[in-house]
Amino acid sequence: MRKIGYIRVSSTSQNPSRQFQQLNEIGMDIIFEEKVSGAAKDREQLQKMLEDLQEGDIIYVTDLTRITRSTQNLFELIDLIRRKKASLKSLKDTWLDLSENNPYSQFLITVMAGVNQLERDLIRMRQREGIELAKKEGKFKGRLKKYHKNHAGMKYAVKLYK
Repeated sequence: MRKIGYIRVSSTSQNPSRQFQQLNEIGMDIIFEEKVSGAAKDREQLQKMLEDLQEGDIIYVTDLTRITRSTQNLFELIDLIRRKKASLKSLKDTWLDLSENNPYSQFLITVMAGVNQLERDLIRMRQREGIELAKKEGKFKGRLKKYHKNHAGMKYAVKLYK
């Protein structure tokens, strides 16, 4: 079992020393540091940490906003960590403890997952309603076809086929 710290600041001008201090107080085996926006998809150190994650490891963050900005990404991250039989702990958000013996965290994660699913379903429902309304008004034509019968690539493919 390793204690793994993850530190992120949004830019190179910000100072991560407070996060280092908090994590070092509880003793980390390794700390991954990132200087990039939380909204950025490509976070090299986060990916490296997740790839190196082993069964029994515990990832520590000072605050959940350091590891992810969106609820959906948090659930994807929690799912990945659980599949690797590891844990995630936030020093600030003490309600989050992915260990099996914390029923409160399990309950909150289940509720948050339900809210997240509801949010996705409502977005789809509004999208369908918008499409139906646009169709009634004659504004919705669907996606433009990538290839049509007069497309040069399509003509060439038909020629090759014959």
